[in-house]
Amino acid sequence: MTDSGATNKTQSTLDVINPEKIIFIPEPTKKSHGVCGYTDCIPLQFLYSAYMQGVFPWFCEDEGEPVLWYSPDPRFVLRMEDFHVPKSIDRFLKHTPYTYKMDTAFAEVIHCCRDMTRPGQTGTWIGPMIIESYTKLYEAGLAHSVEAYHGDKLVGGLYGVLLGSVFCGESMFTKESDSAKSAFVLFARAFAACGGRLIDSQVYTDNIARYGAVNISRQAFLRLEKEYIPQQLTSDLRETFEKAQK
Repeated sequence: MTDSGATNKTQSTLDVINPEKIIFIPEPTKKSHGVCGYTDCIPLQFLYSAYMQGVFPWFCEDEGEPVLWYSPDPRFVLRMEDFHVPKSIDRFLKHTPYTYKMDTAFAEVIHCCRDMTRPGQTGTWIGPMIIESYTKLYEAGLAHSVEAYHGDKLVGGLYGVLLGSVFCGESMFTKESDSAKSAFVLFARAFAACGGRLIDSQVYTDNIARYGAVNISRQAFLRLEKEYIPQQLTSDLRETFEKAQK
C-alpha cells in the first residue's frame, strides 16, 4: 500500500464517512513487522476503513515519517469477561477526589496525551495530522474521550475509537495520582455494562495488563473484531458511565 488516489485528495474533501465503503488495506508481510503500508495523509474514510480491518496509524510526524499503517502480531486485548479491577484501584474509587466525565473535552484530552512525558520516550506519535484526524472521528461520533477532573482542572483521561462493541484505546495521560487509571476502570465497567466485548490496546503495556489484558494472535483478533463490530452496545455508553458514579 503506497500512495493511492484517495490519499492524494485533501482531507477536507473526505470529511464524511460512508459505512458501506471500506477501502481495502493489504495484510502485512512476514518481514514488515506489522506494517501494512504507508500513505502521505490520513483521509477520514481511509482511517475508518483501517479500524474496520484491525489497522491503525502509528508514525512520528516530527521526524518526517510517512503515515505508517500497522496491524501487529500479537495483538494486546482485554476481553470484558476477563476484566478485573486491582484492589488498590477499587479502594481508591470509593474515596476518589475526582469527578469523571465523558466526551466533554476531547481536544484537551488528545493534546494532554501528546504532551505526556513517558519513560524512555523522547517524542510523541501524536502530531498535528493525528490530532486533526481523530478530532474528525470524534465529530463523526466514532472517537470518544474520558476525563478526570479535580475541581475544574483536567488531571487525567483517555481517548479511543468505538466500533460496535469494540473499543480501540489510543492513549491516556495522568497529571495527578491514579486519575487516568480510575477513569479507565469506570469507563471499562460502563462499557461492559452496555454490552461491550473487547478493548483493543494494540501492543503490550503493563498498565492494561493489570486489568486482565493478554496477547493474542493477529488472526484471532481479526476474528473477534469481525464478530464484535456488528454487535451494537445495548444502552447509551455516556449515560451509563455518568450514572455509575452516582
